[in-house]
Amino acid sequence: MSPFELVFAMFGLVLGLAVTEVLGGFSRAFKLKRSAKPVRIGWLTPLLGLFVILDLTSFWGVAYEARDQLSANYPTLVAVLAIVGTYYLAATQIFPDDPEEWPDFDAYYDRHNRIVIGGMLAANLGSVAGQIALEAASPAPPAAGAAEASSDVAAVALLIAWLAIVALLVTLMIVKSRRWNVALLVTLIVLLLAGSSVEAFV
Repeated sequence: MSPFELVFAMFGLVLGLAVTEVLGGFSRAFKLKRSAKPVRIGWLTPLLGLFVILDLTSFWGVAYEARDQLSANYPTLVAVLAIVGTYYLAATQIFPDDPEEWPDFDAYYDRHNRIVIGGMLAANLGSVAGQIALEAASPAPPAAGAAEASSDVAAVALLIAWLAIVALLVTLMIVKSRRWNVALLVTLIVLLLAGSSVEAFV
């Protein structure tokens, strides 16, 4: 078993649980929408769930890209557990456990969004700190020629996108307007999709 496979066995399980938690929330919301009891789902909670799913997927890809740099030592396992554990805790707060008690999901979002967004911010900062630590401890082999130039451009674009994501997450924790929250969540989703497109073509 390679070091990455050992680390992946742990974080893959917890990330899988986080994804399952979000998908389960969507499933409960769809069931409620078709039930006899009227429930207003709104846009905020589904958009937050979609953002978290995309961010979890992005983290999974980042971890795979760093597979040759990961070592299976105790500090690595603890650091990975801290990041994916934060993702999981944030994912459990997106949808209510008892949706019947929340006839308006926007009201639930207003009450819990800062916990989720704060968790996502902490997980993203932890992920970047981990990447920096891995690069310092075990630098990835440099690309050659045109590939190196292309890689540098992509790295700058991804850095700008990541800084924008952090700024938007901080803004989301401050702004109370539901309309602005929808706009910021849509922007976050677009940035994540754009960032994944940049990575795919490099």
